[in-house]
Amino acid sequence: MLDSEGYRPNVGIILANRRNEVFWGKRVREHAWQFPQGGIQRGESPEQAMYRELYEEVGLQPEHVRILGRTKDWLRYDVPTQYVRRESRGRYKGQKQIWFLLRMVGRDSDVSLRASPKPEFDAWRWSTYWVPLNAVIHFKRDVYAQALNELSVHLFGRPTENRFLRQRRHMSNRQRLNQQRLRLHTRS
Repeated sequence: MLDSEGYRPNVGIILANRRNEVFWGKRVREHAWQFPQGGIQRGESPEQAMYRELYEEVGLQPEHVRILGRTKDWLRYDVPTQYVRRESRGRYKGQKQIWFLLRMVGRDSDVSLRASPKPEFDAWRWSTYWVPLNAVIHFKRDVYAQALNELSVHLFGRPTENRFLRQRRHMSNRQRLNQQRLRLHTRS
């Protein structure tokens, strides 16, 4: 299901433990780590999709978490063409996401990466709050930064920034474009 601009409605989940560390999942058979996320199905609200994805990807039920916050607006990222399935090229641009910040009130042993027949992750760990910005695939980095920054107030009592966000804020648009071109060129 794509919107009129070619973006797939999606939810992202930042799951924090009592120490304000965040759940970080390793994608099956890849050395790529990310937050749980997934598409919103027709007729589903973002909150319903979040609980479904939380169970499918992490094995947690609503009683294992408490919602601390969600992003006010949709956050979008474009997926580079080389990552788009051939049959979707031309129509599909990327994802638009509502992000949820959850507090884990259950135990670590409640996590089950095999809750669904097609697991998304084959390993997981707790990471410090800002670590995902340095480790997530490049085209998701700005959305992760926006979500982490907007939702940090619910954990830390005020918006916080890490070195990555301060550096990005002071970069000129030209520097950002050059950085993106360099990343694309080195991948070619």
